[in-house]
Amino acid sequence: MSESILGMKRTDMCGTLRESDIGKEVTLMGWCHKARDLGGLTFITLRDRSGEVQIVITPESPEDIKQKASKIRSEFVLAVQGKVERRSAPNEKMPTGMIEVTVSDLRIISESETPPFYIEDDNTANEALRLKYRYLDLRRPVMQNNMMLRHRIAKSARDYFDEKGFLEIETPMLGKSTPEGARDYLVPSRVKNGSFFALPQSPQLYKQLLMLAGYDRYMQIARCFRDEDLRADRQPEFTQMDLEMSFVDCDDVMEVTEGFVARVFKDVLNIDIDLPIRRIPWQEAMERYGSDKPDLRFGMELQDISDWASGIDFVVFKNALDEKGLVKAVVIPGGAAFSRKEIDALGEVCKTYKAKGMAWVVPSEQPRGSFLKFLKPEDISALASEVGAGADDLICIVADNFKVVHDSLGQLRIAAANKLGLIRKDDFKLCWVTEFPMFEWSDEEGRYMAMHHPFTCPMDEDLDHLESDQGKVRSKAYDIVLNGCELGGGSIRIHDRDLQMRIFKLLGFTAESAQEQFGFLLDAFKYGVPPHGGLAIGLDRFVMLLTGAGSIREVIAFPKVQNSSDLMTDAPSPVAEKQLEELGIEVSAGTSSEDDDNDNLVMD
Repeated sequence: MSESILGMKRTDMCGTLRESDIGKEVTLMGWCHKARDLGGLTFITLRDRSGEVQIVITPESPEDIKQKASKIRSEFVLAVQGKVERRSAPNEKMPTGMIEVTVSDLRIISESETPPFYIEDDNTANEALRLKYRYLDLRRPVMQNNMMLRHRIAKSARDYFDEKGFLEIETPMLGKSTPEGARDYLVPSRVKNGSFFALPQSPQLYKQLLMLAGYDRYMQIARCFRDEDLRADRQPEFTQMDLEMSFVDCDDVMEVTEGFVARVFKDVLNIDIDLPIRRIPWQEAMERYGSDKPDLRFGMELQDISDWASGIDFVVFKNALDEKGLVKAVVIPGGAAFSRKEIDALGEVCKTYKAKGMAWVVPSEQPRGSFLKFLKPEDISALASEVGAGADDLICIVADNFKVVHDSLGQLRIAAANKLGLIRKDDFKLCWVTEFPMFEWSDEEGRYMAMHHPFTCPMDEDLDHLESDQGKVRSKAYDIVLNGCELGGGSIRIHDRDLQMRIFKLLGFTAESAQEQFGFLLDAFKYGVPPHGGLAIGLDRFVMLLTGAGSIREVIAFPKVQNSSDLMTDAPSPVAEKQLEELGIEVSAGTSSEDDDNDNLVMD
């Protein structure tokens, strides 16, 4: 705010004043958080994004200032001049609690209606209301801290990658629609009716082309768009810290990424992380944790008890083993204290991930369990000994195929840890998951699909299996995982045109369809391609994990809700008929999936 408009110029931020400023004349500007009229004294808590400070109007203040102060309500915008003085009744809970500002001049810049909810971190307003008035929600200190931490991470990224010789290069927002897994957001062309641009799901193809163009080290804080079903850590538009490098292998990309993650932890949280970060092959991660994004903050690893189960006359175990499946267990420490209802709830977790059920045993002196009639005392003792379970523990068992067993017990492991209070948001555990399968079987498609994307390079030693046994082929792919969440992922890319065409063919592309979809990339591959690889880290997810927020909506300034709508601006919304005519678009009548109950839109 210029001096000519208000007759005063801000000298300090509210939350920065300390005892060392006592005696200083200051000019502050911000919002009234609270106003208390105690008769002779009026106390106002003034707030800006740096924090809060108490300002005081005394009985000796000029009459016009006292009259103005009597009108002030929450969220009025104020300009204040005064002297910093020692507070007679300090508030140790406030960073500025040792001082206050005695007012010599007071201006009401802007008045406010009563907000629809209190501008407090612990307000009880539902999320739909907060998102409708997002500009008010963003005034809350916790939200402003989230946004400032997000800024510091982005700055740390740019500083780090610049030091490492990376160039920040922007890639197009309007591009060609290509099959990359999720649905594209399409943008109609006015100039070429019937043709469409697509918003980028990632800068993948462009950053590969930049390596071919000789730029060697690229980075970008990139906006990406995917039209997919939402959840707590997904948005239709999101931001990733994207990088690509030439003449590298997996170790080179992971080393650079580790340095960046370590820099962020140090710059933002002043935490030193141990390097190198632990690496876990995909197969081991699935077998031990039931997940390709394992949470390492607690134990309760999955244990294979197929040999023990083969000696038990229990049809569930027998059927699974006969069908070349397996039987695995998770030991929940202290789980013997769980009620039958609590144990059944864990069983429901398993059923959510397609397990037919969950068997369980408490190996105490008077054992309890769901299939005790099939067990002899020595069977229970042998099981307890094999999995390391004590009399106070609960053994949970699932028998099925590889995917069902690991998915269900992996999620049961998380549910049990949450129930036992073993997961702390301020405890950070990182790992790499490496050697992902190149392909995964799709029951819906009836064929193998790319687990990551079709430009991921297979491991050299598995190339002979490409046409004969795709299930055995591993890829040069790697994910970095933080506290059970995929923080980012990447791979070494295919740089050989013939190998790329082999992969396309295995994924169901004809030579013609591959040329139609990816012709610009395949044509570029004729002109000398360096080996290259890269990675992308989800900025929104990174901020969410470092702040301990429950959703990435809490770290994005203006997020969407579960049906991809914006409650504040009411987008998406109909457009004028003239706009549609210019684009050559005719909207057909259909049933809207919009839910009028906005309270339900934000549930995960």
